[in-house]
Amino acid sequence: MLNRRNFAGLITASLASPLLEVRAHGQTAAPSVTKTSVVKTSVMMWALNKNGTFEQNLERIAQAGYTQMELVNEYKAWSEPDSRRILARMQALGITVDAMAGMTLGFADPAGGDAFLAELNSLIPMARRLGCKQIILLSGKMINSSGSSENASMQNPAQHTASIETLKRAAQVLSGAGIVGVIEPIDRLENPTIYLDGVTEAFDLVKAVDSPAIRVLYDLYHEQRTHGNLIPKLEDNIALVGLIHVADVPGRHEPGTGEVNYGSIYRKLAELKYKGTIAMEFYPTGDVVETLRSAREQVARSL
Repeated sequence: MLNRRNFAGLITASLASPLLEVRAHGQTAAPSVTKTSVVKTSVMMWALNKNGTFEQNLERIAQAGYTQMELVNEYKAWSEPDSRRILARMQALGITVDAMAGMTLGFADPAGGDAFLAELNSLIPMARRLGCKQIILLSGKMINSSGSSENASMQNPAQHTASIETLKRAAQVLSGAGIVGVIEPIDRLENPTIYLDGVTEAFDLVKAVDSPAIRVLYDLYHEQRTHGNLIPKLEDNIALVGLIHVADVPGRHEPGTGEVNYGSIYRKLAELKYKGTIAMEFYPTGDVVETLRSAREQVARSL
């Protein structure tokens, strides 16, 4: 299995190698730089799991014109041979990691701040080795809450306060590492026990933490499912948004399959001069490459 020293060596070797142009039959060369390829778009890899292996999907996102991807825990299972192969292929395709998850603990546990910080510290070396500049942070479970999502800070002030205190400490760690933590609310239709379920409180937390090292991951799919009103919250808080995730409602499929008007959202993001990444986190309903390419091109036409 891969240890930290070996992984560091692999990263160093792969970054030192020249970018490969693979011309063998069935292989994909690094995408050319075009007007559309400079738009910051990405793909959350777990959403493609049903469509093939990680490496097959890596090829697909490159064919669709992406140069970034996002990881959950995939890297934790890579053996040394896996890592050599995957890192070399990422290098050849010109694909980098723009965001990663991997934390098992949440920041909203009043008794769990020290453990959360210890786990975050342990994850930062891997983020550095992957060249990843954003770590996705979740709140964890509700504690002694009525379950109402209308005003979570009032329903559970102890967890709201704990979130601020822990995220302030996390900001110091992240800032020193040159990494941004993006806090992600999850809707309670998907996770009934989650504490942070909407961007309204997430923005309040980030304002209270008051550090550029903590921002909000605005997942439009999660927010639409239980709260809606997507654009006004962007207008009021765009400076606090560090990352955007995209999927339509219902079904978590590509834009255009459900009720969210993504064309209007992208035009608003252009108007607001959003400079972060827009990541596709949906289950494609058709051909994976063509669906991902179409989703990327829709963004490129607007931004």
